[in-house]
Amino acid sequence: MSVGTRSAQGVSEACAGGLAELGIDPDQLPDGLVVADEQGRVICFNAAAVRITALPAEEALGQRLEKALPLEDLEGRRWWQLTDPYGGLAIRRRQPERNLLLPGGREVLVSAQFVRTEPTGPVHRVVVGLRDTEARRRTERSHAELIATVAHELRSPLTSVKGFTATLLAKWERFTDDQKRLMLETVDADADRVTRLIAELLDISRIDSGRLEVRRQPVDIGAAVGRHIQAYVAAGLAADRFLLRLEQPLPALWADPDKIDQVLSNLLENAVRHGEGTVTIDITPTASPREGEDAGTSVTVSDEGPGIPEESMNRVFTRFWRGSKRGGTGLGLYIVKGIVEAHGGTITVGRGPQGGAEFRFTLPVSAPAYLS
Repeated sequence: MSVGTRSAQGVSEACAGGLAELGIDPDQLPDGLVVADEQGRVICFNAAAVRITALPAEEALGQRLEKALPLEDLEGRRWWQLTDPYGGLAIRRRQPERNLLLPGGREVLVSAQFVRTEPTGPVHRVVVGLRDTEARRRTERSHAELIATVAHELRSPLTSVKGFTATLLAKWERFTDDQKRLMLETVDADADRVTRLIAELLDISRIDSGRLEVRRQPVDIGAAVGRHIQAYVAAGLAADRFLLRLEQPLPALWADPDKIDQVLSNLLENAVRHGEGTVTIDITPTASPREGEDAGTSVTVSDEGPGIPEESMNRVFTRFWRGSKRGGTGLGLYIVKGIVEAHGGTITVGRGPQGGAEFRFTLPVSAPAYLS
């Protein structure tokens, strides 16, 4: 029997066997899995390991572990000689994840578990986990972009606040009451801008960590949209810029009123600022996006502007996406998606009937059990 054939049998017996009891194929695992037997020969080399290492499974199976995975640390030292899983300390159980290099300098994240049948007995299996570093690099780039964006957005209002307050303190008597009021109103507006940015950062932190809390109460979604429209009209926009259409009867909606207001505010502001013509808001009953519930509520916000380019549709809800060069952090729609999904809902973007952008979010009614 050849080494490759013997190793293939080892995969089914030693590697796939335990996972098969759970109904899991090693090739279905998202991370690379490499398993070596008590002699240090590879008996499992799953599809993710093939992808990460670019080494065919048939070449790895049956090879010595250090030959199939010739890993080096960032200082060029051979990792298997340093860690010595079979001849090292008998009390060791694992190697924590660390950055190592494959031939050619490709960086991977590697962790290892040393399986012993007895607490200080010989190593029975070495189980190695491999992860591509690209996902981590994307996260690091995203964090760097977030820091740069925050620094840029904070610099302008804080410079204004500092300039006006320093001027007022140094030359208070030289200004008229109207001049003082104008400067203080500017300071107040810039302080609000900083407060909004901090609130966005807190929301992003909660969304990313899965800690965004939803405090459900009865919400009159039609009245909530009406309040936003009235605020725009009071600020000087023409009333006929907005068209609100409600399809009755609507199911009773239980949601977090503050967060739903945040979603509506962002979508309407986008339509007013970046769109053109009439902003149409349709509120209709629909099927629930969540299993186990029949009813849901759908809100569609569309405008008559140029819309969103087709090639940008899949990036609209990502961090830092900006629909135009008219400012903003590019975080609003990312937060909107996080809020809607925290409610168990869905949100989509497309092209409206008049060619502009169309955002549609659907929420389950989420009525408490005692109302059923």
